[in-house]
Amino acid sequence: MKLKIKLPLLFLLMLLILMFSIGLYLKFVFAVYSPIRTTLLDSRYIALLLPIFAIAGCIFFILIIYIHFRIEKPIRRLNTRLGEVNVVHPLPPLALKRKDEIGELYKHFNKMEHRLQLAHREQTDMIAAIAHDLKTPLTSINGFTELLATHKDLPETEKQEYYELIQRKSAYMVELLNDFSSFTKEKLELESMIAKPVKATELFEDIAFEYEYELAGLDIELTCRHSFTDSIGLTVNEPMIRRVFGNLFSNAVRYSIIEHHGGEIVAYSSEYGGLGIRFSLPLAVQR
Repeated sequence: MKLKIKLPLLFLLMLLILMFSIGLYLKFVFAVYSPIRTTLLDSRYIALLLPIFAIAGCIFFILIIYIHFRIEKPIRRLNTRLGEVNVVHPLPPLALKRKDEIGELYKHFNKMEHRLQLAHREQTDMIAAIAHDLKTPLTSINGFTELLATHKDLPETEKQEYYELIQRKSAYMVELLNDFSSFTKEKLELESMIAKPVKATELFEDIAFEYEYELAGLDIELTCRHSFTDSIGLTVNEPMIRRVFGNLFSNAVRYSIIEHHGGEIVAYSSEYGGLGIRFSLPLAVQR
């Protein structure tokens, strides 16, 4: 039962009990002392009011006990819990088996606390993902700059290609940081995630060309094979696809053991302790 119904009914019940007690008192006075020759304020009649005062005191005490345990104490408990909200080390949800307004308040608080924990987890995952995505272009830029610094006799055309790749990686990092800034401000625009049609051959050849130089700096030769034709198109978000391939290349180099089996290059993931998990690489990474 709702408090807005329960409390008025409780006060009405207490009022009826009090009025009934006063009625019994008056009936008793008029029955015993009739006819009344003095006022009801006479000391003989006032002494008869003591049971009425006792009943009124009991009613007042019952109301205080009810309000304390059913209203004030649950609200004080909720107020204490508000100061203990911890999204890193969550506490058990508040339990209250009530179907009134205070019970609904507890349910809404538990839902709010759960949403805060999810938001914190999403933010932590987003930061970890951004940090992971930034490692790949930073490693590439570092490799290109070291290559340019140590091989000063490189042809001018090759140097220009390295400069363009460094510039592209830098722009990509700026894009990642903008996404991260938008996320922290809760203004991540969906328009930036709209997929656009691109030619499959151009997209994958461009990605392969970009990472060919990067992997060459790690003494790895990239061999790319695909069955796309010029008429095949894809509707994708190109920056996100590039991030996916960047993570694939980074994880393949970092966590995989490359072996040859009958002319086929197979990668075993070292993250799983060499338990025989194998997969063929669509983009074969060959030493």
